[in-house]
Order: sequence, then C-alpha cells, then structure tokens
Amino acid sequence: MRKFLFIPVIALLFSCQVSPGKIAYGEQSCHFCRMTIVDRQHAAQFVNDKGKTYNFDATECLINYLSGVDEEDVGLLLVSDYNLPESLIEAESATFIISEEMPSPMGANLSALSTKAEAEAILQNKKGETYSWNELLQYFKEL
Repeated sequence: MRKFLFIPVIALLFSCQVSPGKIAYGEQSCHFCRMTIVDRQHAAQFVNDKGKTYNFDATECLINYLSGVDEEDVGLLLVSDYNLPESLIEAESATFIISEEMPSPMGANLSALSTKAEAEAILQNKKGETYSWNELLQYFKEL
C-alpha cells in the first residue's frame, strides 16, 4: 500500500519540470500578438516557474509579454539563435543585434546570437548595435 502513495508524489515532481518546449513552426500562434510562428531565426519562448511554455514569433513579443509577468514566475527565457535556427538559447547569456539589415517578424530588427563574437562578426558586414539582455530590456523600456 505504501508503494502506491509515492506514485502521485513522483508524478507531481516530474510534472513541474522547468525545461524548454518544442515550437511547432507554422502551426502555433504567438502568445502575445497571435501571429503564426514561422520564422525559425527569431522565435522565443517563456517557461514559467511551473514548467508551462509560452511561444512567441519574435523576441520583441516576449519582451512585451514580460511587462505583465512577476520576476518570481520566470523559469526560463529563451530566444532563437540567429545562426542556428530552431536552437533556443538562454536570453540572459545571448548577445542581441538591432540592425535594419536583419529584419525580424515584428519590425524591431532584433536578432539573438549565442556569443558576442558571433554578433561582432555579423556587424563587420552590416550596420547595427549589440546589446546584452539587460541592455535590451532597458532599450525597450525607453521606447
């Protein structure tokens, strides 16, 4: 009888796991603007502290959505790596580029890269600016 009492506890522990989810490109809608998510280079994802995922068609939609989220409810903030479409990287460690030569779905011309070196390499051939996650949040607050 005691063995059966542990099954619900184990199920509860695994059901609240905070991990990235899969984005169904061309099928799912952005949680913020409701556009269909098709651009694999610019999608983003928010995972709350309970493990529920929210998908976005662009990092700027994620940022706008976060304005209504309490910090303690954040599990993961993920953005697509521009150089590796469909690969999600942690927003806090990404380097972001705003460049008119790299349009994004919502028009902010915002792209994420996994390293600052990758961002700087792109900017050798394109005009734009780099931002850390915190700098990017501040930039959007000032708009």
